[in-house]
Amino acid sequence: MRRFIDPEGRPWDVVVGRESWGALYALLIPVEPRPGEPARQALLRAAGYNEAHAELASLPDAELAELFRRATPKDT
Repeated sequence: MRRFIDPEGRPWDVVVGRESWGALYALLIPVEPRPGEPARQALLRAAGYNEAHAELASLPDAELAELFRRATPKDT
């Protein structure tokens, strides 16, 4: 897990998640969610779970910020 601070100064936890068809995503979960605020997700390039963890752990902060910008709301 990583912690990310968004442009508004709000913290998010970032973890690896998997969709039912096998795609791996970075899940961004607000530490202090606002009412109705969903988690967000962004597709990772990794083909396997361990590789996805390594990808997420090795992302420079600037690339993690870009991942946050392109993330979409996660359907629950």
